Amino acid sequence: MRIDRSLEILVPACIAAGAACVAGELSQTINSLGVMSPSTLAGGTLLLVGATAGLLNYVVTRRKSRELARQATAAIASGQPKFIEVPQTALKPLVLALNDCFNAAERTVVDAQAEVKELEIQLKVATGQRQQAQAIIYSINDAVLVTDAFDEVLMANDAAAKTFGLDLKAISRKPIDQALNDPALVTLIRDMRQSKSCNERRVVEHRVRRNDKDSVFKLTLSAIGDGAVGGDEEPAGVVAVLHDMTRENEIARMKNDFVSSVSHELRTPLSSIRAYVEMLVDGEANDEKTTREFYDIILSESNRLGRLIDNILNISRIESGLVEIKRQPLSVMVVVKEAIDVIVPQAKVKNIRVEEHLEPSFYQTNADKDMLYQAVLNLLSNAVKYTPDGGTVTIRTSVDEAMGKVAVRVIDTGVGIPAKDLPFVFDKFFRVEANKNVAKGTGLGLSLVKNMIETVHKGNMIVESEVGRGSCFGFELDLC
Repeated sequence: MRIDRSLEILVPACIAAGAACVAGELSQTINSLGVMSPSTLAGGTLLLVGATAGLLNYVVTRRKSRELARQATAAIASGQPKFIEVPQTALKPLVLALNDCFNAAERTVVDAQAEVKELEIQLKVATGQRQQAQAIIYSINDAVLVTDAFDEVLMANDAAAKTFGLDLKAISRKPIDQALNDPALVTLIRDMRQSKSCNERRVVEHRVRRNDKDSVFKLTLSAIGDGAVGGDEEPAGVVAVLHDMTRENEIARMKNDFVSSVSHELRTPLSSIRAYVEMLVDGEANDEKTTREFYDIILSESNRLGRLIDNILNISRIESGLVEIKRQPLSVMVVVKEAIDVIVPQAKVKNIRVEEHLEPSFYQTNADKDMLYQAVLNLLSNAVKYTPDGGTVTIRTSVDEAMGKVAVRVIDTGVGIPAKDLPFVFDKFFRVEANKNVAKGTGLGLSLVKNMIETVHKGNMIVESEVGRGSCFGFELDLC
């Protein structure tokens, strides 16, 4: 009886101490491991309780103590913490200690479950933010490269893959110097990461060799912060954005060349007009014949200036899409015949024979009559201007019903164009250097024809030439 009484006092005290230890150990384990499965925590706690209940069942042989052990075992078997009814016996301290143990385990499990749910939410938010950032980067037309604190490639978009010839899957988490065959860019990215500043932004010009040509890029480098608080962020990576400036630089150069050419072409007739007007004002035209000659020159230069301005405006309107187009089914042969009737008197002045080889007029195309007429007249006018006296200008039309095409060709026996100049004959203000003394011009006629045929009517230009033997200019349009 004395031993049993001692056990009744000693065991509750041990169990109470064990319960406190369980709660303490669980708290320490959670703090040290961060996240643990709730089932693992519950299982560990119930295992300790089960061991305690088994100890009781072994030590305490009384009937009520065996009943309490049975209840504890049943609670363990159910997998859920379950309180035990408190008997009005000497084992009451033991039961209270068990209940406290169950209560501590339940609180620990609930806290762990809440922490796991919070971490799951944070993981989903982080995954969503990463996917959103990837979608934004992949949708950018400029080349984008993102590196981490170890100068490894985190992300790159399709534009970067095309620019540098990259395999996006192969370069992921690969050192930047191994992923890119561009030592200059690798050095710039590394220098940016080592700058120790997340507020710095560098914009430099960078050249990339592509298809045996140098492409000019505007390179923008920005550092990624490591998220440290207190304003002590250090670069944890770099974002490099490359904007292709090659086309923009080319357009700027063309614009400057255009303005320069227009200024030169406008200055020439204006200078002539001014000079002859000044001579008239100074009274240098002493007779009617000289006065009439001065007036004719002024009128001719004024007309030349007007044609130049009209051509510039027409080209500008066509290229900007502001020109009004009146499409209608019409016969190309009828339009060509009208243009021939206008050019024949000019050809006769130079004793140039004009030959016609036209298809029947029932073949039609959907086109703007005024533009088509102006295009044909420009080609005929050029042929007459660059053909020596006594030469021949032939205009020929042909129809390919299988292909649904109608073609117009103007063939002359003029001076011809060198092969090196053929690719540039449709450029604005371009004139063949060897032929500048043959006839006057502004270099806008063929550019205007090209815009009318290709830009407005979606046709194709034709050009063939041989120095000393003549040229062939023409175009193809779709049949109705």
